[in-house]
Amino acid sequence: MRTIWGLLLIVAASFYPFFQTDAFNFLSMDTSIYAEAAEKHIEGPLKMEVILEREYMDGEVSQETIEETIWTLEDFWSKYEQWQLVDMDIDYMVFRMKMDDISPLLKANGYFGVTEDGTLTIFNGRPQKTNIIQSFFQIDLGKLESTKCEELKKGIPIVTKDRYVEVLETFKSYTAGEKQAN
Repeated sequence: MRTIWGLLLIVAASFYPFFQTDAFNFLSMDTSIYAEAAEKHIEGPLKMEVILEREYMDGEVSQETIEETIWTLEDFWSKYEQWQLVDMDIDYMVFRMKMDDISPLLKANGYFGVTEDGTLTIFNGRPQKTNIIQSFFQIDLGKLESTKCEELKKGIPIVTKDRYVEVLETFKSYTAGEKQAN
């Protein structure tokens, strides 16, 4: 066993001078040349366009574009640690965050309603044919109480995430084609 270790040690030692020659120093030399060139071209802080995408639970995606001045990469990355980097190029970065909320559009002007064929739908404003934002499932209007049917026809304001979830859950039990347990 000692002879095997001894032979391995001798073989390794004989290759040591070979790897110290200039033939292998090109790797470190080229890398340092590129690093020096990069250092020479950057003067002061780095300016970068940052696009922040917020994806809301109702499917809406908003974008905010900001010009970011990067003094240190550590500070930059810590600023966006809650965001997911989805795209990047030499002059911009795109970050995305899934929001556990409904979009500002729905809070301001979103209404649940029903289309003529009975599909539960979100409208931009009071229910009309032309202002549909999102459709969900078809409701059996015959099973609905008349007051709930009228509410849907007039439009139910969304305003909050809780209201959004509540209305969806309420009308799921009236889905057309499903049988209810008594």
